[in-house]
Amino acid sequence: MFTSEQEFLIFLNENHLIFERFEHPAVFTCEEADLYSPPRPAVHTKNLFLCDKKARRFFLAVTACEKTVKLDELPSQFGVTHLRFGSEENLMRLLGVTRGSVTMMGLANDTEHRVELWIDEHIWQGEYFQSHPLVNTATLVISKSELIRFLQLTGHTPHFFSEAKGT
Repeated sequence: MFTSEQEFLIFLNENHLIFERFEHPAVFTCEEADLYSPPRPAVHTKNLFLCDKKARRFFLAVTACEKTVKLDELPSQFGVTHLRFGSEENLMRLLGVTRGSVTMMGLANDTEHRVELWIDEHIWQGEYFQSHPLVNTATLVISKSELIRFLQLTGHTPHFFSEAKGT
């Protein structure tokens, strides 16, 4: 498990993944993150750590910050009857991050592949994505092709959902 941003950045560099890193004050919401958004056009991601009713299956749902996700519209696509937010304990245990730092990059810590990645199909059209590097005091901008390489390295296959609506 990567216990620091520095360890994680070493992993990215050792695997020759190309990204840009931008430092900023700690942010906990999309609105706060917008204040420090990197200058490169990229999908500004919102990440939701979810689980089924009995916390047996875990999900990372990713959409754009400007979209709203209605949790009651996702279970049928995810193959469960009910979704809720995952606990802080499971978030740390499975992705190695805390609330406010939830990120696709946390999948590097999910070596047992317990977390299913679900991406809003509409944002998958983007060329670049913003993502925290396990901490909420920096943002990475990574191309879609590099993100795909990252997911292959971590053994995570993205699934796609279509229920996020513009606000």
